[in-house]
Amino acid sequence: MRLTTKGRYAVTAMLDLAIHARRDPVSLADISDRQSISISYLEQLFAKLRKKGLVSSVRGPGGGYQLARSSGDIFIAQIIDAVDELVDATRCAGQGDCQQGAMCLTHELWTDLSKQIHSFLSGISLEELVTRREVQAVALRQSHAPHARDSGLLGDLAFS
Repeated sequence: MRLTTKGRYAVTAMLDLAIHARRDPVSLADISDRQSISISYLEQLFAKLRKKGLVSSVRGPGGGYQLARSSGDIFIAQIIDAVDELVDATRCAGQGDCQQGAMCLTHELWTDLSKQIHSFLSGISLEELVTRREVQAVALRQSHAPHARDSGLLGDLAFS
């Protein structure tokens, strides 16, 4: 199954936002520091997330991003879809041309698996993840860790 960095980082950034935007907007720099994702990559992801109505931006001092609706109303599959990511277990990107231009024997099996994965992710909200004990433990550790930017862990990622 393919889920690229784009989809993984979008979900990670949205979960970070859901955890930290309880009162005030969250800056991309703060998400970048906690999650070791470059700001330029986050800017590209958040432009797509904003366009799909999952986040809203707040300008000015103390500005940043916040969820556009409650975390219980935002599902993981919506985030992945918003950044044009496909959850695809086929080798042919769902085209059915993986065996010299024709459908392979197992195409429908992998297509069904892809649908099941998407359905599974459609049933998990950000709120459900935020309330998980292990997610809370990681968030607590990250909020007390030295900033990734200061330790040189952030690299420039090309948006794919």
